Amino acid sequence: MDRAFETIAKERPGTLLVVGDATLGNHRHRIADLSIKHRLPTSGSHSAWAESGLLMSYGTDFVDLFRRSTLLVDKILRGAQPADLPVEQPTKFELVINLKTAKALGLTVPPSLLARADEVIQ
Repeated sequence: MDRAFETIAKERPGTLLVVGDATLGNHRHRIADLSIKHRLPTSGSHSAWAESGLLMSYGTDFVDLFRRSTLLVDKILRGAQPADLPVEQPTKFELVINLKTAKALGLTVPPSLLARADEVIQ
């Protein structure tokens, strides 16, 4: 992670987006720490990233997704053929903003963005 962030810092991007997978997710606290160290506003693809210290996250609400999937499981258990069920995409997304991280980065989050957030971490 250290070497990756050194390379990123040399490129001097304005921001960073982390598209999470299991490997990166295991290192999300370290990624958050390095983002702050390198003063790089970083966003993740679901709420756990902002909860771990990234500036913000925007992505699928996995709790809602799992709830919706139980409806499909119920239909299958009642005899529906999986091939007959429609393919569904996520319909609920959540924006989480971490104000503690914003302060550490010296950023002010506009009130209009805070008003749209589903969760604001103090």
